[in-house]
Amino acid sequence: MDLGLKDRVYVVTGATRGLGNATARALVADGAKVVVTGRDEGTVADAAAALGPDAVGVAADNADPGAAERLVAAAREHFGGFDGVLVSVGGPAPGFVADTTDEQWEAAFRSVFMGAVRLARTAAAELGEGGVIGFVLSGSVHEPIPGLTISNGLRPGLAGFAKSLADELGPRGIRVVGLLPARIDTDRVRELDGLSPDPEAARAAHESRIPLRRYGTPEEFGRTAAFLLSPAASYLTGVMLPVDGGFRHGF
Repeated sequence: MDLGLKDRVYVVTGATRGLGNATARALVADGAKVVVTGRDEGTVADAAAALGPDAVGVAADNADPGAAERLVAAAREHFGGFDGVLVSVGGPAPGFVADTTDEQWEAAFRSVFMGAVRLARTAAAELGEGGVIGFVLSGSVHEPIPGLTISNGLRPGLAGFAKSLADELGPRGIRVVGLLPARIDTDRVRELDGLSPDPEAARAAHESRIPLRRYGTPEEFGRTAAFLLSPAASYLTGVMLPVDGGFRHGF
């Protein structure tokens, strides 16, 4: 199936590893061009080099108010266009209500929430018909994840923002989509399993509740995200798609 990605240009944040990187790889593999971002300049350069000539790296912190305009400008400068953005932000520090400080909440809000809002607003002003704005959120949009209090507080709010944005941008032919990963085998998820006294037992317990009986791979997530961002998904907007091996049984 041709996703229609050839020569389309996307900005993918948080793309030096994990789900953002997997999405960037899937987009490039199908012919798209990508601007990949992350906070560390060296890591960003390495990630872009690994993706080849259809990728360029720009070091940026989502919490920086000027990052969004800089990233869209980089897409136009290097590739001559801008067709969409995937906002992927590393999860806030784990912790329970009593463990998390005001400083942690404020830092996460600036990066995870306001950074995403700014990127989406900037993209909305720059995109034309057929453009797309995607958010990597979490299964916590529907059900809190123990030990991830800050993420549980912020991700559902972003899902609401994304749905509002989909309504506002729909008449202009711009789509807004969200992805809700659950147990995808990334460093982040392995870190969370590692908080348990027995990480292997924790993983086995999670897998037993997933209908496919395994964690997903970053590549599986990346291919799903590439489809949602592509013209092949041109009649999908306002959706929050679980990428979870059937954990929510389709609801």
